[in-house]
Amino acid sequence: MKPFRRLGEATAPDGSVLTLFEHDGAYVLRVNGVELMSTRHHLSEDALGHFACEPVAALPGARVLIGGLGLGFTLQAALRVLAADAHVVVAELLAEVIAWNRDPSYALAHEALADARVEVLHADVADVLRANAGGFDAIMLDVDNGADPLTTSGNAALYRDQGIALAMHALRPSGRLAYWSANNDRAFTRAMRRAGLLVTVTEVRARSGGGTNHAILLGQLR
Repeated sequence: MKPFRRLGEATAPDGSVLTLFEHDGAYVLRVNGVELMSTRHHLSEDALGHFACEPVAALPGARVLIGGLGLGFTLQAALRVLAADAHVVVAELLAEVIAWNRDPSYALAHEALADARVEVLHADVADVLRANAGGFDAIMLDVDNGADPLTTSGNAALYRDQGIALAMHALRPSGRLAYWSANNDRAFTRAMRRAGLLVTVTEVRARSGGGTNHAILLGQLR
């Protein structure tokens, strides 16, 4: 069996430790020893970018926000559907995650981050939302496992009523707000509807051929 090769480590503000590993050509991100994401299981991250951006792709100068870079799959999916004049803002809390994705020796997102449409911010996505009222046609939030935070406890606020309202305030008219979730969280879906969003939930396999179902929670401004 081939060993896991440790490539780097980052500490979140609440002390959670994220570690990047390479194993037999795949990259795995773990938080406090628990697998968070892998380059072998990314279909739901692809779906987050596609579902949020495909309906706004024809808008002139579409502007979208991705909260949480991860291993870059949502960004790459968004770029595949958005037009040449689009602007994609990526907010990532950890500088190390940005550096890993920029590293051309890793098979992650260095080409996507070099795309002229992309602006990367080393920032808390909540701060980016506050600074961009009415600024985005689509917002994709994948900063954690969903409403029950795994990576860092600070992410929890984004999934409460105030966090949903904050994200909605950063949308343009008819904007779309999409969340990645490890499961179909019905309580969170109710919170989105309570905030006034039209909500659809799509379950997507983590990988082709099987695996766990993840959920994309898509909210549309009325």
